[in-house]
Amino acid sequence: MFKLLKSCLHNSVISLLLVILFLATGTVGWTPPSYAGLPAGNAITDGKALLRYALPIDNQPIRDLQGDLEDISNQMRANRRWSAVSKDVSKALRVLDKPAKILEGVPTERQAQAETLIAKLKDGVSGLQDVVSTRDKGKVLQQRSQLLNVVGELEELMVDKFPFEVPAKYSYLPQLKGRATIELKTNKGNMTMVVDGYSAPITAGNFVDLVQRGFYDGLDFTRAEESYVVQTGDPPGKEFGFVDPKTKKYRSIPLEIWVEGDKEPLYGITFEQAGLYTESPKLPFSAYGAMGMARAEVDINNASSQFFFLLFDSELTPAGRNILDGRYSVFGYVTEGKDVLSKIKAGDKIVSAKVVQGAENLVQPKAG
Repeated sequence: MFKLLKSCLHNSVISLLLVILFLATGTVGWTPPSYAGLPAGNAITDGKALLRYALPIDNQPIRDLQGDLEDISNQMRANRRWSAVSKDVSKALRVLDKPAKILEGVPTERQAQAETLIAKLKDGVSGLQDVVSTRDKGKVLQQRSQLLNVVGELEELMVDKFPFEVPAKYSYLPQLKGRATIELKTNKGNMTMVVDGYSAPITAGNFVDLVQRGFYDGLDFTRAEESYVVQTGDPPGKEFGFVDPKTKKYRSIPLEIWVEGDKEPLYGITFEQAGLYTESPKLPFSAYGAMGMARAEVDINNASSQFFFLLFDSELTPAGRNILDGRYSVFGYVTEGKDVLSKIKAGDKIVSAKVVQGAENLVQPKAG
């Protein structure tokens, strides 16, 4: 099983390269393979943005505000289209001029916090408008990023309850009913990751539980696949993942992927098997540092402790043309220290992994 888990990403990368090579030949009459992914040209490549969009909230004004601020970086890439940037900032200010509409999405007991954040955003966006007039790209992007962090805080206040019921047959597994922030220290530097239990409660719960057990401390990175993936999670000297010391049994978790627009995740089935050939996952492999669960090709429900970071490349994982989305579970993204991933080689080590926020969201299985 270990060998299968270890080789699954290698096989996927090889298949992916073959798909891209086939595309590059310009074969007449070729039909795209049945692989799920984001629509072509629609990929969001910022893990923080993907986490914001994945929050289970329904408030159009805050989504409009987020969209206006997110769009600024797109305009910056498009030859610094300053008029479009100014328009985005003006639209954001118009949203903030109607705070009552935003507050409609916030539970009553949190509205005082929300009002403080809205006031902070209004001041910040007004300040951003002044910075845009100087056409200082670096300052504009820095201030935009800070504002989006505040938007994320405000959006998290809007989450009223966990969005769905996890199937009872998985009640024996730990579940993350919310989000958690992990600090991962390695011999090449430190990273911060956010794992999303709202979208992948079993996968994220399994990971957070293992972090709290100290399972990953001292483990090697076993793969650094030619700038495609970095993988770890192999217990030393064993050919399997995590064995629960209480039950003495191997813990495996099901494939868990949420189709964008659905009310809950799919379990134990790939998008291809479900006939969802053109659908997009809520947490896609479209950002550098996307965190996915490794598994054997022959059993989609045998992931355990091994996971990988995708070193995203738009040429290798094009939206709508890759074989990872819909076939592997994404459960979080690296949000700080992403540059460390490019330095890691096979044989480098995890010094420690620690939950620094959100530990209270982990729900352990009930005894018996």
